[in-house]
Amino acid sequence: MSTPQEAITAPKAATSFWKDNLRDYGMLISLVAIVIFFQFATGGILLKPLNVTNIVLQNSYIVIMALGMLLIIVTGHIDLSVGSVAGFIGGLAGLLMVRWGFDFVSSILICLVVGGIIGGVQGYFVAYFKIPSFIVTLAGMLVFRGFMIAILGSQAIGPFPPIFQKLSSGYVVELISSDGGIYLTSFILGLLLAAALVWQNFRSRARRISHGVESEPMGFFIGKNIVVLAAIGYVAYLISSHRGMPNVLIIMAILIVAYGFFTNRTIIGRQIYAVGGNARAAELSGIKATRLVFWTFVNMGVLAALGGLVVAARLNSATPKAGTGFELDVIAACFIGGASAYGGVGKVTGAVIGAFLMGVMNNGMSILGIGIDYQQVIKGLVLLGAVCVDVYNQRR
Repeated sequence: MSTPQEAITAPKAATSFWKDNLRDYGMLISLVAIVIFFQFATGGILLKPLNVTNIVLQNSYIVIMALGMLLIIVTGHIDLSVGSVAGFIGGLAGLLMVRWGFDFVSSILICLVVGGIIGGVQGYFVAYFKIPSFIVTLAGMLVFRGFMIAILGSQAIGPFPPIFQKLSSGYVVELISSDGGIYLTSFILGLLLAAALVWQNFRSRARRISHGVESEPMGFFIGKNIVVLAAIGYVAYLISSHRGMPNVLIIMAILIVAYGFFTNRTIIGRQIYAVGGNARAAELSGIKATRLVFWTFVNMGVLAALGGLVVAARLNSATPKAGTGFELDVIAACFIGGASAYGGVGKVTGAVIGAFLMGVMNNGMSILGIGIDYQQVIKGLVLLGAVCVDVYNQRR
């Protein structure tokens, strides 16, 4: 039985926790609110199974590249070249598979290696020559946009081999016979993903408590996990009601889990945050900040290449306009998801939420017939608002 003093301090603790973690949960609440708004505004079209699958496919490249951009932003840098690199890699894939007859496995490996080399070159200038990342990657944006146009000759290359198209447009093979229009294999995979995420949350909470680290109130924690379980289960049901789980969603899930583990549970992941918080102090404590910055750009190059391959597979062609504006969507997803413009702050889950928030807004506004001009205005205001919240938190 709790004492009167405990009864008074419990609400205070919950209020204090909420204020201290507004950055982490504010965007999640915003995403839920936006989904509910557009669901009613579109007359229920937003959450139809076909449209939910389209949202996943349309925003897969943003999620993939946002994972790499998050690490760069955490270190206090930026990469403006990711759209051009993605478009260039798509063009390179077209040359390899369509014109030169390479098999898709070799082509994918070559493209990922080339993406890593591009990121490494840019990262070398940023990390070792200390040239501002804004300048280096702005130059890269122009250079690789030009290279893409040069190798494509201002013409689209396609179609790609059917097996390569399945990277983005294929679906998980159903191992269980389904009735009633539900793809059971996909639905079970979605439920297992939700259960694994909740289980990991409970493990993380137990680990924090065992180390004496302050954790969220139990009631809030349980409520949050119930919402997460229900939301992922419902999305899995919607997706499995159409054609099943897209292959690219599996790729996204693997990357999200891997990068979540990397940033939270590895020494290098923690060192990246330390570099972003205070690079000089990190170096004095023995962290090789220069090397870490270099490798974050290599990582970004690989993920930009993967994003470019996903886009090329979805379009079934490599086009000179591919990748245009991608960098803005990817950067916006990170900042909207809670990454700090000052470095040192940001979470994988936040970047994913930011990406889907942008995706739901784009999709919902398109369904409502809002023109691209006003869509850009609204997205710009949302991004500005997210950065204003970051500045307010920094000053507080």
